[in-house]
Amino acid sequence: MSDDCNRTPFWQRQPQLTLDVQRFLQARLEAALGDPEARQALVWPTILGAPALRKAHPEGVPEAALLGHAARMLSALGHHDPAAAWAAHRAAWPDTAEAGATGWRPAAAWGAWGPLVSLRCGWQLAALTPLPLGSRYPLACGVSLFNHGLYHECHDALEPLWDAAEGDLKGQLQGLILLAGGYHHLQLHNRRGLVALWEEALGRLGPSGGHVATPWGEVRAEAALDLTARRLDHGKRMTEEADFGPLWTLDRPTWELA
Repeated sequence: MSDDCNRTPFWQRQPQLTLDVQRFLQARLEAALGDPEARQALVWPTILGAPALRKAHPEGVPEAALLGHAARMLSALGHHDPAAAWAAHRAAWPDTAEAGATGWRPAAAWGAWGPLVSLRCGWQLAALTPLPLGSRYPLACGVSLFNHGLYHECHDALEPLWDAAEGDLKGQLQGLILLAGGYHHLQLHNRRGLVALWEEALGRLGPSGGHVATPWGEVRAEAALDLTARRLDHGKRMTEEADFGPLWTLDRPTWELA
């Protein structure tokens, strides 16, 4: 987990993204979850959609500048040839960028949402970059994404593990997924959704005290359960028009992977 999780910008209400933008983000995240090598797909939208760079280069970021910004992020992933990485990315993901008069611009399908796409891809990258590889990687992804406030992405990371699990583990993983889903509904200010998901999550995770033992490590979510139970109690008493402020002022929940 990166230190950035302590100052996540996602611990507040979030806009509802268009379907095209959701698909753009999900395709890259699913690739990064399925293969750590594919985390580099998150680098280029992070740079191309960055507000400061778009302001400085309205007709396109010069390729030399693009590669210079990418070098540090790629290096952290073990890649040291930005030019080769960019060429490979353009071949695999042609919907990322289009040529402008002075360089590369976000493709039209996501360009209007560029700052939000940049922010989200950047935080996904921060969550996934420092993780252990091998068999622990998928579960570590889910925990780190949750801790960075990326609750929808946490759901996507845990779902394949849940799908393959059996018995008590399957039910407990579903509890973690539902817990994350409830916080995604909080980000959308959907009271009914968060109440329904948190109720079921607490029912599935309560008997184990928020400890989920897996073949890849133990997820410890007992503090998150306590915070969620307090939020759920308040949420049940809210009206549809009520202020969500009290649900945000409680501490942000986190999980631990031991």
